[in-house]
Amino acid sequence: MTEPLSPHYDDESKQVPAPEDVRADLPPPAERGRIAEVARIAAPVVLTQASISAMMMVDSAMVGRVGPAQLAAVGFGGIWLWTWLCFFLGLTSAIQTFVAQTDGAGERHRCGHWTWQGLYTMLPAAAVACLIAQVGTGPWFALLGTSDELHPLATDYTRARAWGAVGLCAAMCLSSFFRGLGDTRTPLYATLLANAVNASLDYALIFGHWGAPAMGVQGAGVATAVAEWVSCGYLVFAFTRERVRAKYATAAVPFHRGDAVRLLRVGAPVGGQWLLGMTSFATFSTLVAHMGEESMAASQAFLALLSLSFMQAIGISVAASTLVGRYIGARDWNAVEKSYRSSLLLALCLGLAVAVLFLAVPDHLMSLFSNDPIVLGLGGSLLLVGAVFQLFDAFCIVNDGALRGAGDTRWPFWIHFVFAWGLFLPAAYWLGVVQQHGLTGAWLGGLIQVVLLAAVLTQRFRSGAWRRITI
Repeated sequence: MTEPLSPHYDDESKQVPAPEDVRADLPPPAERGRIAEVARIAAPVVLTQASISAMMMVDSAMVGRVGPAQLAAVGFGGIWLWTWLCFFLGLTSAIQTFVAQTDGAGERHRCGHWTWQGLYTMLPAAAVACLIAQVGTGPWFALLGTSDELHPLATDYTRARAWGAVGLCAAMCLSSFFRGLGDTRTPLYATLLANAVNASLDYALIFGHWGAPAMGVQGAGVATAVAEWVSCGYLVFAFTRERVRAKYATAAVPFHRGDAVRLLRVGAPVGGQWLLGMTSFATFSTLVAHMGEESMAASQAFLALLSLSFMQAIGISVAASTLVGRYIGARDWNAVEKSYRSSLLLALCLGLAVAVLFLAVPDHLMSLFSNDPIVLGLGGSLLLVGAVFQLFDAFCIVNDGALRGAGDTRWPFWIHFVFAWGLFLPAAYWLGVVQQHGLTGAWLGGLIQVVLLAAVLTQRFRSGAWRRITI
């Protein structure tokens, strides 16, 4: 088998090298890939995701007090906006892969270079996506057949929130840089700051407190957009600090077309995977929206609760991606395998804890988001499905992270495409609409898909195909 090579660089793209090529600070071989190492990197990411989930829950909880239609609008509009942006956000994951493998190979002075190439490549595209969202949101939602009540609310929310798109993309690029180095605390601090800003502005702009206008769902969108720019500003400050600039050469460098293409070659399948997955899920949400505003509101509350597991899985996935990339760069194949196994075990343990919570107090959890009796009735059965769903979803997320750290992104793209469009949507429609099992039946279609996908992705990594990948 061909071993993955460290990223090349030629005279045009070379920065001034460090005085000596210092190898990344790696733990002793016996300690590499242990659960403790995974948890150390994952814990701040879990807290970051918890903060992001709290931001979503604050939006949902505050808007939900205005009415079910407003809660449905935040869920529906947010899903479609994320769909429009997720390709560009997925591209940013390539920065983490290149930084992790470069750092593991002892080429720290190249880490800043890869980050700048990502910023040059992705921010202009995010700006275009923002403008498209401003112009096309209303007509697109009309084309989807949203109700007369839901359409203006979802349009107002989505347009307001879209102004944060470029800030969000830049923040993702810079977070990928820090996470590739194993520094997951800096993105955490940025997210905590953004969450505080979002909660304060939500309170002011949704209800009209502190002298602000009562903007309802539009105020929730404005609050989130401002918070995303605040997060970006903090990460720019951290990226340009003297200590970081000296160690990782983060000063601005010229655009290098060849390296940008290499980033796109690794990142585009991830962006495509996210886009196809989110498009299928947005289509699923449109199916749910046609079941009624109560069904959409219950589904939105259910998604917010699923984030309790999702945030843990994302944290472990980031750790798996960082460690797999780092130890591939260091050519320690045993540590790669051990990091992968530790990540899956940690995800399983945390997922079981969330499953117990879902099964123990489903009514209390749903009542956090709505007091509508129809919404509460729908939510109880959803959490029974969710207890199993989130376990297998965690396995999918962690496997995706491990494969991404190895640069194995094309094969997962096609697998996600087939499962999302060939299984998830047909199963959701058949169980939810044809068999008339409603919202719970539609989510059962998602459960079938995620169980089979977890098995296939696990087998992909265990096959060792990632050893033949060269970025």
